[in-house]
Amino acid sequence: MLVLTTTGARSGELRSSPLAYSRDGGRYVIVASKGGAPSHPDWFRNLMANPEATIELGHRQIKVRASVVEDAAERQRLWDRHQALHPMFADYPSRTSRVIPVVTLDPIE
Repeated sequence: MLVLTTTGARSGELRSSPLAYSRDGGRYVIVASKGGAPSHPDWFRNLMANPEATIELGHRQIKVRASVVEDAAERQRLWDRHQALHPMFADYPSRTSRVIPVVTLDPIE
């Protein structure tokens, strides 16, 4: 688990969310599944409005920039890897008609 801290899209307030993650090289991968709900999670809307965020891993804080994976093959590769680490994600796509976004978090200096 990591803790993602975003800036609220409307409020400008800092918001923190614990999330399952996977790694792809030096970047972190999260998915906006919301358990297969019909709408995106709030943290996703916040990242789309303000893509710079912070993640906490243990005692480390890392500044990151978020990007939605648009390439279908890349999205599937990252989804498959994420699902392999977190099997509970396997049935989320069948619970919703939306395409669940896969988001990469690239560390920034």
